[in-house]
Amino acid sequence: MEKSAQLDLYYQMVLIRRLEDAAAQLYQQGKIGGFLHLYIGQEAVSTGLISMRQPQDRVITAYRDHGVAINCGLSAKEVLAELLGKATGVSHGKGGSMHMADVTKNFWGGHAIVGAHLPIAAGLALGDQYQHTGGVTICMFGDGASNIGYFHEALNLSKVWNLPVLWVCENNQYGMGTAVDRASAVSEIRQKAEGYCIPSNCADGMDVLHVRKVAGEALEFIRSGQGPFFLEIGTYRFRGHSMGDPERYRKAEEVKCWEDENDPIGIYHKALLDQGIATQAELDALDEKSLQEIREAVQFAEASPDPAPETLFQNIYADA
Repeated sequence: MEKSAQLDLYYQMVLIRRLEDAAAQLYQQGKIGGFLHLYIGQEAVSTGLISMRQPQDRVITAYRDHGVAINCGLSAKEVLAELLGKATGVSHGKGGSMHMADVTKNFWGGHAIVGAHLPIAAGLALGDQYQHTGGVTICMFGDGASNIGYFHEALNLSKVWNLPVLWVCENNQYGMGTAVDRASAVSEIRQKAEGYCIPSNCADGMDVLHVRKVAGEALEFIRSGQGPFFLEIGTYRFRGHSMGDPERYRKAEEVKCWEDENDPIGIYHKALLDQGIATQAELDALDEKSLQEIREAVQFAEASPDPAPETLFQNIYADA
């Protein structure tokens, strides 16, 4: 991988972190309404995963979607404007935090209902299979979704029809406030794919290069016509499930340990320096660039207009 590509991975992760920090501040100021699920700690997952997709590949995810949107090519301005409910947002201010989408970039959205987007992913993959587009649908979801009926229905049909879909479980250790081992009968979520004869693998979600490697192998398997693949990526969210989470279910020491020892940005920062790929000055410049981009995005979002009342009735039905 060329140096520019490796530095771009770093920049995307830092940009996501800065965007989420800004979103948290705006939420606390009362400028963002509704729910807000931050991606802090999980930046290496979507960054590594989506860096391996091809233009024809679709991406669909759950409600923790801001970072995924950035990796799919949406600008920080579009994302923050959407969070503030502004007309310049990616969903024109009507989707908010959990419903960002841009089909022109093959980003088929964040979805608020746990697990409900998995059957949609199967449908997208079926469409690509039928039309011979060569595309793979990358479907991301949390560990909690693997306990939902949608999960089993979608995985079963994906294997029955041999669909080109990559199932990606972002296992961040908790489904809302419940630890995985208290809600799942198996120790590894990927074991659930075995019941449908879907091959699987796991990746370290705190290491962006390891995610890239494992994701690339999985996508190559699917492109070869062998059907779906299941990837479990172990990660950890540094903040609560959402902004209203009191976090009584885990100790502060646990979170601090992950932040100090397993920060995906810190891990990659060290690797870039240790391997002589980048200098400290180059990484500092990227940090500053990300801060400036977020400052401009916040100014843009706050200055943008609210959606006009008549837009409430637009984009309700597809044109026949």
